[in-house]
Amino acid sequence: MTRLGELEVSAIGFGAMAVSNIYGDISDEQARATVNACIDAGITFLDTADVYGSPRDGAEGPAGTNEEMLAPLLAERRDEVQLATKFGITAIRTGEAGKAKRTDGRPEYVRSACEASLRRLGVETIDLYYLHRPDHDVPIAETVGAMADLVSQGKVRQLGLSEVTAEELRSAHATHPIAAVQSEWSVWSRDVEARVLPTCAELGIGFVPYSPLGRGFLTGTLTRDDVAGDFRGQTERMGEGWDDNQRALAIVTEVAEQVDATNAQVVLAWLLAKGDQFGVATVPIPGSRRPERMIENLGCVDVRLSAEQFDRLDQIAGAVRGDRNITGDPKWISSGRE
Repeated sequence: MTRLGELEVSAIGFGAMAVSNIYGDISDEQARATVNACIDAGITFLDTADVYGSPRDGAEGPAGTNEEMLAPLLAERRDEVQLATKFGITAIRTGEAGKAKRTDGRPEYVRSACEASLRRLGVETIDLYYLHRPDHDVPIAETVGAMADLVSQGKVRQLGLSEVTAEELRSAHATHPIAAVQSEWSVWSRDVEARVLPTCAELGIGFVPYSPLGRGFLTGTLTRDDVAGDFRGQTERMGEGWDDNQRALAIVTEVAEQVDATNAQVVLAWLLAKGDQFGVATVPIPGSRRPERMIENLGCVDVRLSAEQFDRLDQIAGAVRGDRNITGDPKWISSGRE
């Protein structure tokens, strides 16, 4: 178990976005079967968000359907899991900057979003409640102040932030203790190492890397056809940069063969070791529709990398074509605002 603030969670978590519609249709029954298998195997830290899933016809605001999918499972297994969800992304819009998201961090929205998530999930308390993205029209201290009220009311246990800068994190943490920051971090996405991770180390805040497997690319199991039908094929890394980025993948595969592990186990082991290097409690949240893949991922805790192998993996970021931002808005990720 790993501690995020006062919350003890499994060594890796389950990113439930993978069992939403983002990679194509999946039934609620299939999704719950995957999550149940993960819990049975000891992956008990569940990560969702109010914006995940297919919106219902005529509905406005966050879809909420990924949270609703989890409700029957939570009705039976709430005491076995640590539950994290997020709020703050309210809609998708398009414009000259391309596809971007709309955010809302007003105190009144904080309260209503939490009530809606509690209702959809069918629970009385959320273990870890994240601001999914800062609202740049609202001071983050004001948003976090409203989130702190939810803690006082017993609706939320711990607070988290997603894709925040070091400065935003300091302001938020001064308002109320922050248990965890969630941002993309992997062998090919390392911008958070410049300022955010050192700040987490200084303040004693945990880190929850999303997309730790490079949205599946680093596993070596994807083909171009696999990503052509979803958003990944539209990104530079998996679109125009697919061939160039085979160089990065080859390094992962080389190390995996040396330590007799899967690519996924290797890049997760690298993350855990890197977290130790920074002095930050680190809990990656890979996702998959195949429970056997998630159970396989747990093997990362037993992978030991030599100094040479670790350094080899460190070289990957310099061999990658394309950045990690999947929107047309540079401010959508923390490094675009540093």
